[in-house]
Amino acid sequence: MTTLIINIKELIQIENVPKYIVKGADMKILPTIKNAYLLIENDLIKDFGTMSNVPNITSQITIDASGGSILPAWCDSHTHIVYAGNREQEFVDRINGLTYEEIAANGGGILNSSKVLIQTSEEDLFDQSSHRIEEVMKLGTGAIEIKSGYGLNKEGELKMLRVIKKLKQKYPITIKVTFLAAHALPIEFKDKKSDYIDYVIQEILPIVKKEKLADYIDVFCETGYFNVEDTHKILQAGKKAGLQGKIHVNQFTAIGGVEVGVKNKALSVDHLEIMNSDDIKILKNSKTMPVALPSCSYFLGIPYTPARKIIDAGLPLALATDYNPGSTPSGNMNFVISTACIKMKMTPEEAINAATINGAYAMGLEKTHGSICIGKKANFIITKVIPSYNFIPYSFGNHQIDQVFINGLRV
Repeated sequence: MTTLIINIKELIQIENVPKYIVKGADMKILPTIKNAYLLIENDLIKDFGTMSNVPNITSQITIDASGGSILPAWCDSHTHIVYAGNREQEFVDRINGLTYEEIAANGGGILNSSKVLIQTSEEDLFDQSSHRIEEVMKLGTGAIEIKSGYGLNKEGELKMLRVIKKLKQKYPITIKVTFLAAHALPIEFKDKKSDYIDYVIQEILPIVKKEKLADYIDVFCETGYFNVEDTHKILQAGKKAGLQGKIHVNQFTAIGGVEVGVKNKALSVDHLEIMNSDDIKILKNSKTMPVALPSCSYFLGIPYTPARKIIDAGLPLALATDYNPGSTPSGNMNFVISTACIKMKMTPEEAINAATINGAYAMGLEKTHGSICIGKKANFIITKVIPSYNFIPYSFGNHQIDQVFINGLRV
């Protein structure tokens, strides 16, 4: 099927040759074409250019953008979107003075989500997660990573991973899967962390490998959860099972997680609210993508990832939602981009690069997603009529989306 979109006010994030990653000063560059067309063939981008060069073809579908702009669909590289229930009471507890760490120490947090998930049927978990997937697609997300990590035992973790597999089969959105059993210590393994790590590696990981249930492995490398040695052991086991690392680091403390991630050639290191000069140095000359989660900082009232320090050091940066029930109950990438500009002092160009090309890289999708490029997936957003792309982060809380296309089809 051929689809021709005409009268595009501005075609944003265009590439003739895929860059795959954008870093440092280049993040301030956002290539565009004014008064453009976009040609789609089946699920791929076939051609694009100015309206003065629009091809004389008979397309099966012609869409008049009527002055709307087009940019790639968002690439959300860090979510926990498959979960059961909610943690609204913890939200109230934080308002009343408890910290995230105090709530977790009292049996809340991840352990609370684990308890609810284990009591939820696979069918119900799928239904709840389906609503969230449909929601984020309408908000412009065309590729997403989803983690396990609320099962914390063999049955629960495999339940989550199988639900994610069903979501991949049902929806057109590209989904990458991450195995995160090392998210927290379950109650039955309290004070027996080594035993739990062995359980994850010896009892759950072989099934994940055999059934091909995940693309990546993750660890919550943080004070009170898993230390650097634990993280190294788990990432090495994942590597042997064919799973590349993607780790949570530096959310509350800097304990060496960035270094262990880079040493293990992790695809990304995520959170990074607490960064030091050594972390910056370690990331230089690596292929590991730093990922910021500004909605988490907004919701918990913790520091924001120092984007300026990272980008000004010549590094790349990606943005993601961290959609989860405890610290970021939202999958709205439009809000993430606004927050990155407002609170992290990223320019609109940097934020859009971080949420498209660099987000795709953080999922291993840089060859197929993240830009308007011939041969890439036809995943894009048609905006309402707006003055410029600066209006997207400017108008926080009011997304400027008119239509979303995934795999060449309107959502």
